[in-house]
Amino acid sequence: MLQTYKINSPYNNLISLRVTPGHFATSSSHINAYIDLTTLKARSSEAKAVAKSMCSEYMATTIVDVIICMDGTDVIGAYLADELTNSGIMCMNQHNTIYVITPEQNSMGQLTFTDNVIPMVRGKHVLLLLATATTGHTVEKALECIDYYGGTIAGISSIFTGTDEIGGYPIHSIFHAKDVDGYASFSSHSCPFCQSGRKLDGLVSTGGLKEL
Repeated sequence: MLQTYKINSPYNNLISLRVTPGHFATSSSHINAYIDLTTLKARSSEAKAVAKSMCSEYMATTIVDVIICMDGTDVIGAYLADELTNSGIMCMNQHNTIYVITPEQNSMGQLTFTDNVIPMVRGKHVLLLLATATTGHTVEKALECIDYYGGTIAGISSIFTGTDEIGGYPIHSIFHAKDVDGYASFSSHSCPFCQSGRKLDGLVSTGGLKEL
């Protein structure tokens, strides 16, 4: 049976990672630990704490018109919009309020926005919000999408990251892979677990872990 342990944020005891060591596959890589962020994304008190922590990364001179939420971070995104607004961050929208939106994904895996949402991106300053940023695959797709629809990146925030920057943009995060002892991500072709014949312990998706 898989064992799980917690890593607490030194800044807020409501924010913690639940880490399960093992051999797991995501849509873009194999990893040696599953990082469970479910309650941070779904429980209001924890989501608000995450948003408050993320808000501190942005100066009052930063302009944010829209928060684009990936990986099911919509609840955090709503709280983050409030935190940024209350902190006095600039917003160029007509009603002086920050949009919080999520792209759709088509059958080709491309991220898109519907016609009624496109005006919330075109010409706007975008804060990209993710649960995790490890291989950079999701971030790169999101950046391509935002550029296509005419948005400008104001910042990238993630609860957990395995890298300091992607696509030339710094990743602001609460936890880093360095906080998880021995954390590593591999391509499916170079995974040492697969090469040694060890089977997968589970599949990881935006919704969580499915043990095998």
